[in-house]
Amino acid sequence: MKAAVIPNLSRNHAVYYTRRLIQKLRKLEIKVLMKAEFRPSFPGEEILLFSNTAEMIQACDIIIAVGGDGTIIHCARSAATAQKPILGINTGRLGYIAGLETNEMDRLEKLTSGDYTIEDRMMLEVRVDQEEKSKIFTAFNDAVIARGTLSRILDFKARLDDTKVCDYRADGLIFSTPTGSTAYSLSAGGPIIDPQMNCILLSPICPHSLLSRPVVFGPDAKLSVRAHSDYESEIILTIDGEIFLKIPDGTRIEFSRSSGTVKILKLKNNNFYEIVTDKLGERRIGP
Repeated sequence: MKAAVIPNLSRNHAVYYTRRLIQKLRKLEIKVLMKAEFRPSFPGEEILLFSNTAEMIQACDIIIAVGGDGTIIHCARSAATAQKPILGINTGRLGYIAGLETNEMDRLEKLTSGDYTIEDRMMLEVRVDQEEKSKIFTAFNDAVIARGTLSRILDFKARLDDTKVCDYRADGLIFSTPTGSTAYSLSAGGPIIDPQMNCILLSPICPHSLLSRPVVFGPDAKLSVRAHSDYESEIILTIDGEIFLKIPDGTRIEFSRSSGTVKILKLKNNNFYEIVTDKLGERRIGP
């Protein structure tokens, strides 16, 4: 077996835990693949080095991301394209998506015995129509349309299959997958959804209304939205907190289920609701 190890070395103690991971994998006779840029941080370790991330992911059997949920989400799109399972080791604060905590690396032995499961997680396809052409993105967590920092409130027209759903006056709208329901959407008052479900969640951000509530749509829903501003406010589309686009007023943005999925590797038998209870109950503050 070959494991592509992708660490976020900006995290506290990430080098230490990544080194422990490498050594544990080598004891299990699992070959470790890493980007060549990480070699200086792990001198003396037996590692197969790659200069290109795509080539490394194609060559591996599994991907192991060391960091917080952001690190796992960052790797998810590449993992989905190659249809390789991904395991997260949490060195962040919450780690909803991570399969292991840093004190649970002994469970890696299950990789060699086959005692694990793989969950298929839904992704969103986001299509932005601009200047007679479309830009297409995929989101594992969420896509957010919101006003800029110094902008004023926006008007949104949301449609389902070109039929009116609701008009919102708000700071923004969050379109999330079930996996993303525990992220920004949760802070905006959205429901927690089991990530093994397939659906699209729409949550308004600070709506100027007594009646605006989050809405859950079926997996085959074709949603679209246009954002308008009376004050030439800046409109920003954010994909998974990583991709940022400035959107012209009135641009049509479409949201639907992506044909691709993210394969999450699980080495524990705990269910999603146990994870949420544990993580929210901890209320960790600080690094």
